[in-house]
Amino acid sequence: MLRHRDVAGLDAAERAQLRRLLAAFALHGQTRRSARRRPARRGEVDPRRTVRELLRRGGEPARLRRHARVEQPRRVVLLVDVSGSMAPYADALLRFAHAAVRGGRTEVFTIGTRLTRATRELSHRDPDLAMAALAAAVPDWRGGTRLGELLREFLNRWGQRGMARGAVVVLLSDGWERGDPELLGAQMRRLHSLAHQVIWANPRKARPGYAPLAAGMAAALPSVDAFVEGHSLAALERLAAVVRGAAGGETVVKGAQGA
Repeated sequence: MLRHRDVAGLDAAERAQLRRLLAAFALHGQTRRSARRRPARRGEVDPRRTVRELLRRGGEPARLRRHARVEQPRRVVLLVDVSGSMAPYADALLRFAHAAVRGGRTEVFTIGTRLTRATRELSHRDPDLAMAALAAAVPDWRGGTRLGELLREFLNRWGQRGMARGAVVVLLSDGWERGDPELLGAQMRRLHSLAHQVIWANPRKARPGYAPLAAGMAAALPSVDAFVEGHSLAALERLAAVVRGAAGGETVVKGAQGA
């Protein structure tokens, strides 16, 4: 029952149980085939290793040596909204981010009135220590939201230089924008051109009658590949499936397109 409950409605005991469940969470990005190759039993013939083996044997017949491309997980970038409107969900989402960082190849930023890189703070093995370090590092808890400006800052400082290239980028936000929605739309288009996939997880999406009519959310959606919920443990599990590229996440993506 707890898996499907809205995080905003949990009492203290239920939140403690949710934290224990999130501590055991795992998030892994999709795999991609890199340019590097490694020895393999099956695959293309490796001419260099084959020739070296022939020379070692003095020209006597030898088994063909083969190699295959190495598969590596794609980088995952999480942009977590810590503004006032996201306060009921921020703790759970950041603990989700902590579990993702433990899984490797994940970068985390908080967004509100400022952009803060939080990967180092969330690298502590103990989730409570990680959250304490994060609380000391993030200066804009429960402030306003300047999504467009901060997304531009992220792209200019990190994303354009390589962090977002080929990555799975996840925005965890309700989409409330105090700045210019057109700026957010323009930066989302930039992000979409760099990333392998752009996912937006909105805790408000699960509410009856919800429609993405807020100016910021409406401006961002055309550049979003998957628009999913983020209000419960079950929703975060589905989000993880979408990030992983699992078949279970495809229905969520298709359903999001008509939202």
